[in-house]
Amino acid sequence: MNVATHLIPPSVALDQTYREFLAEAKHHDERLTPWVLAMEAPTFAELIRKLEQYSQGVGLQSGFVPHSTYWLVDDDKNLLGVSNLRHELTPSLKLVGGHIGFGVRPSQRGKGLGSRLLALTLLEAKRRGMDRLLLTCDRQNQASARVIEKNGGVLDCEVSLDDVNAARRYWIDLELGDRMT
Repeated sequence: MNVATHLIPPSVALDQTYREFLAEAKHHDERLTPWVLAMEAPTFAELIRKLEQYSQGVGLQSGFVPHSTYWLVDDDKNLLGVSNLRHELTPSLKLVGGHIGFGVRPSQRGKGLGSRLLALTLLEAKRRGMDRLLLTCDRQNQASARVIEKNGGVLDCEVSLDDVNAARRYWIDLELGDRMT
């Protein structure tokens, strides 16, 4: 990774790069990950306001938990990746979903940005007093599995989702040392 990156909260000032990120994912016909990228709002400012409220546990849909969204940006404020940190887990998130979802812009993959994004999100979790986090990924998603393992993820098990699909479940203990920054 040769570019300087920073983890920031969502910002109204980054409307254009956010839209470019979404367009790029759509162009690649990809599911938006993490799920907050698929959120809709009447205006971009409203979307940012909702994300801020959700991080405080305000205005959550039934069955949702407080969660914080972070954006990985470079020095020019280009959006490179997005993470979503769930502050607690529901029974279904304990099975599949876990504490953190993350995604890197398609054109920026293979540069170590996923590992950087997860490492910085883990630091945010640690700042919140979280010490053990569950992360999951589709069994076929080798790139996400490598990112999780690089950040200290230990495979717990695989969970069958249906006749074809399965998810890998990993635990990361933040007390075992700091991740790269």
